Amino acid sequence: MSAADNPSSISSVCVYCGSSNAANPDFLAAAAQFGAILAEEGLRLVYGGGGVGLMGATAKSAHNHGGKVLGIMPDFLRSREILYDEVETVVVTSMHERKMIMFEQSDAFVVLPGGIGTLEEVVELLSWRRLDLHRKPIIFFDQEGYWQPFFHMIAHTMEERLTPRSFADAYRSVTRVEEILPAIRAMAVETADINMMPRPGSLADKT
Repeated sequence: MSAADNPSSISSVCVYCGSSNAANPDFLAAAAQFGAILAEEGLRLVYGGGGVGLMGATAKSAHNHGGKVLGIMPDFLRSREILYDEVETVVVTSMHERKMIMFEQSDAFVVLPGGIGTLEEVVELLSWRRLDLHRKPIIFFDQEGYWQPFFHMIAHTMEERLTPRSFADAYRSVTRVEEILPAIRAMAVETADINMMPRPGSLADKT
């Protein structure tokens, strides 16, 4: 049975994360550890296609441990993010196309430490969740409290009654790499009965 047939089944995990080699070495090491875990669990990694930073660390580790990897890279970023061509990679023409394919090819999402690009991606993903366009699991890896300022901002919008309190159920946060996959699977089971899998174009039509 495929993930499409069984919403609680996870076969592909999308990772959003930073693409800077100047990142905290502990962040890079954790990204590599998670890539290895995905490979060992037989789960495909879907990511932005680069070979640098946490992005590259995750993909290279997954690949080196025998895992399946799918990269989605906009043509104009090939040199900046150093396309990692050791794995299957789809080169697209825009960021919008990249994000849409990453969404459609993934059963769940993991957010590692990242910069403004990662923030942009995850805010859009959470916005789609807020609009009930999907119920795929979203897990933040809050390494060393990295995502606490972001969580505080979301809480602030709730306190100001601009976001409903129920939105707190839209994602989960863990602090250890080993906790990421169990959190994904638990969230997938919780939402299996109401999981909605948008068809290509539906997100663009509704947002």
